[in-house]
Amino acid sequence: MQFKDYYEILGVPRDASADAIKKAFRQLARKYHPDVSKAPDAEARMKEVNEANAVLSDAERRAAYDQLLARGARGGQEFEPPPGWDAGFEFSGRGFPDGESADFSDFFAELFGRMGGAAGARNAGFGGHARGGPARGQDHHAKILLGIEDAFLGARRQVSLRAPELDPQGRVVLKTRTLDVQIPKGVREGQLIRLSGQGSPGMGGGPAGDLFLEVHFEPHPRYALHGRDLRMELPVTPWEAALGAVVPVTLPHGGTLKVRIPAGAQSGSGLRVRGEGVPGDPAGDLELTVRVVLPKADTPRAKELFESMARELPFDPRA
Repeated sequence: MQFKDYYEILGVPRDASADAIKKAFRQLARKYHPDVSKAPDAEARMKEVNEANAVLSDAERRAAYDQLLARGARGGQEFEPPPGWDAGFEFSGRGFPDGESADFSDFFAELFGRMGGAAGARNAGFGGHARGGPARGQDHHAKILLGIEDAFLGARRQVSLRAPELDPQGRVVLKTRTLDVQIPKGVREGQLIRLSGQGSPGMGGGPAGDLFLEVHFEPHPRYALHGRDLRMELPVTPWEAALGAVVPVTLPHGGTLKVRIPAGAQSGSGLRVRGEGVPGDPAGDLELTVRVVLPKADTPRAKELFESMARELPFDPRA
């Protein structure tokens, strides 16, 4: 998938004001509208222009897109969104009008297809009663990154969120707010934490909307989560794998578990310990992948032992 430079498509600088973007879009729409243009690629160009405008004319999408540009993404380059690239951005929950993104590219869908998330499904706009009466504020949505340890222990975390706004010159600026959030023990990937009244203010005396925090976990060098199951590699020595052993396994919450390795275990074989994953009802499991690690033959004695094994063990792993 190639990165699209929406500023280049509209022919505007990256610090262009909202009015400049609107003006550029209108000019290009007149130029490439299929009812007007005779150019053979008019329809394709019009789709590109519409897509660029859908991003740059929206303060929230533009702020998120600018974050990718700040990381060095460039038009025409092969692109894969970095994990958690949009974490910490606070979006209103309005989602997309029906059919808005139907003709847009895979690049657009990858970046913005879920923006607004489950909060958008709950509240597609302002609620309310009859015209002029109280109206509930919009729900907001943000992704947050947590450590895997938080799923086991729960935690109280300060979460900083950035919400885009337009300054008096019509340029996007980010306003940051920090919230004190209770992370429940047993939280799962993709779970929503609801903060009542932290969305948009209501209208006409109506209640404020809510803020939904969508939980994701930071990559960890040792552990990975699959639902409530905890996955990790278990390094063992050749003699532990060959003879069987009971070895300690350190879990994310700091506790230690004794695990029995069956005799004859091979690298890549799996072990499952029931109920030792993320707490819940039911709790997840601990899934271990055995990895046999050889010691180095870097001393005379170690070299002698390996040579003895080579002579006395009639073993050919390629047979």
